[in-house]
Amino acid sequence: MDPAIRPHLRPVDDGTPESEGALARQPAQEEPNRGITPPSRRGGSGRFLTDVLVDMAFVDRAQVDAAIATARTAGRTPEQILVEQGSLSQDQLARAVAERYGLDHLDLNAFKVDMGAANLINVGAAKRYEAVPVSFVDERTVMLAMVDPSNVLAVDDIAIMTGLEVRPAVASREDVAGLVKRLNRLDDVVQEAADEEEEQGPAEVVDMRESADDAPVIKLVHSIVAQAVEQGASDIHFEPDGSELRVRFRVDGVLASSATVPRRMVRGVVSRIKIMADLDISERRLPQDGRVGLSIEDRHVDLRVVTLPSVHGESVVMRILDKDASIVDLDRLGMGPDDRERYESAFKRAYGAVLATGPTGSGKSTTLYAALQTINTTDKNIITIEDPVEYQVDGITQIQVNPKAGLTFANGLRSMMRADPDVIMVGEIRDTETAKIAVESALTGHLVLSTLHTNDAPTAITRLLEMEIEPFLVASAIDCVVAQRLARTLCATCKKRTLIPADVLRRNGFVAQYDLEAYEPAGCGRCNHTGYKGRIGLYEVMMVSPEIRELILERAPADRIGAVALQQGMRRLREDGLDKVRQGRTSIAEVARVTDSG
Repeated sequence: MDPAIRPHLRPVDDGTPESEGALARQPAQEEPNRGITPPSRRGGSGRFLTDVLVDMAFVDRAQVDAAIATARTAGRTPEQILVEQGSLSQDQLARAVAERYGLDHLDLNAFKVDMGAANLINVGAAKRYEAVPVSFVDERTVMLAMVDPSNVLAVDDIAIMTGLEVRPAVASREDVAGLVKRLNRLDDVVQEAADEEEEQGPAEVVDMRESADDAPVIKLVHSIVAQAVEQGASDIHFEPDGSELRVRFRVDGVLASSATVPRRMVRGVVSRIKIMADLDISERRLPQDGRVGLSIEDRHVDLRVVTLPSVHGESVVMRILDKDASIVDLDRLGMGPDDRERYESAFKRAYGAVLATGPTGSGKSTTLYAALQTINTTDKNIITIEDPVEYQVDGITQIQVNPKAGLTFANGLRSMMRADPDVIMVGEIRDTETAKIAVESALTGHLVLSTLHTNDAPTAITRLLEMEIEPFLVASAIDCVVAQRLARTLCATCKKRTLIPADVLRRNGFVAQYDLEAYEPAGCGRCNHTGYKGRIGLYEVMMVSPEIRELILERAPADRIGAVALQQGMRRLREDGLDKVRQGRTSIAEVARVTDSG
C-alpha cells in the first residue's frame, strides 16, 4: 500500500493474522454493502494508475500511450486526458483509483449517505478537498468519500475538523460534487438568514450599502447566486407570490423551484439586487435593467438584471453569464456527420453569410463560436459585436453593444467594416439596417456569421425578405442556415430502456412504421432526480443551392424552399432528434417538447 495512505487507514482486528492492516468495510447502515465495492487486491506495488486502467479493461494500451504522450505537453495527467476525450468515465477512473490504492469504491448514487456525518465539515472544505464524510464506521471513525485519496493534507485536516479518525474511500468527482450540492441546501440558508434578520431587527434599505458582509439579506442573495452558478443555471427568477418571494433556477432550459423567501425579507432582497446592479431602489412602477459582475469561488460571472413590476410586487430575473465557460468545440456540438460537413464547408469559405436560427436560449451563439474557434488563426482578423459578449476568446476583437452610449449593432457593424476584418460575427440581426449591412458585407469579401430568430431554416430566408432586403442580395449572400434547439440529455446512470409503439410516435408527429427501441428518464441522485443531465443540440442544416437561390429570387414561400432543401438532403429538427433518441442520448418526450414550434 502507498506509504502516504497507510497511516490513515484503520485496521480491523478480527483475531486472524490475515486481517491485520486490512480495511474496515462495515459502514453503519441497514444495507452495508450497497454502493460499496471492495478492491480485488491490496494497493501499492508501484503500479501506475494507467496500468490499472488497462488491467481493468477500461481503456486499451494504445489509448493510454497516446494520452501519456499528450499529457507531456498538455500540463494534465493522462487520466484527465482520457476523461476529456470521452474514452474514460469519471466513475471508471474512481474505480481504478480505488483499486490502485487498495481502497473501497463508493457509488454515492446507491450508497446511503449519513447526512449527520456529511455535515461534520463545511461546504467550503468539502469543495476545496473534494471530499465528504459519508458514514460512521464506529464511534471513533468516519468514512470519507474522496476523489484523490493520496491527498494526505485533506485527510489530516478533516480528521482535525471532525475530531475523528478518518478511513478514506474513493468516489467519482461528479458523485462528490453532487453530494456537496446537497450539503448546500438553499432552504437552510433562507431560514438561517431569516432567523438572523429577526434577531437583528428590521434594517433600513439605505443602510444596506454599508452593512456588514454577513448581513442576512446580503448573505441570502449571495448564497442564491452562488448555488445557481454551481448548479449550472442560466437564469434566476425571483417571483412575488402573494406575500412571499419564490426563487426558481433555469437548469438545462427547464425552470425548477429552489426556495421561498419569507415575506419580511422580500423587499430587502429585491433592494439588495437593485443596489448590486446600480438600479434605482425607489422606482417600483417601471421596469429597469442593469448589470453586475461577481467573483464566485475564483470564477468571474456577469449578471444581467431585469426588474418587472407585477400585481404582487416586483419580480427580478438574473441572467448568468459565466465568463470562464469554455467554448464548445465542433466535436461536442452533437451534429451528425452530414450536417457537420455542410456547416464546415460553409464557414470555411472566404466570404458569404452563415446564419444560426432558433429561439432564445437554443445555443445559436455556441454554434457560431465553435466555428470561430476552428477558423481563429493568426492570418485572420476576426471582429464580433454582441449583446452581451458571452465568451471571451484570445485573438478575436469583441465589441459589446451599448445602446445608452449610441453603440448599436448597426453603428458598430458600420465601424467594423472600416477596420479591415476578414470574419465578422453579429450577435443578432434585429432590424433592417443591421440585416442590410451584414448582407452587403458578405457580398464584399467578408465571412459573416450571425443569428436570427426563426423556428426553422427555410423561414430565415423569408424573414430577411420581410426585412426589405432585396431578393438578389439574399440569394447571393446567404450560403448556409442552421436551425437548432437544445434538448436535455438522459442521465447515463439511471436511464432505462423502453419500447415506443409506432402509433404513439405517429400521434406525436413523427414518421414511423415500426416500434422504436429507446431510453427514458428515471431519476437518481446524480441528476437531481430529473432523469436528465446536460444538453445536446438538434440541428437542421440548409445549404443555399442554385435551385434555392432561384426560389429566393421568385420570393417563394418558406414551405417551397423547405421542400427543395429536403430533396437535397436537409434533415428536419425532429428527424435529427429521432436519431439522438435511437442513440440513447435523449428521450422522445424531450424531442417533442423542444420541437413543438419547429
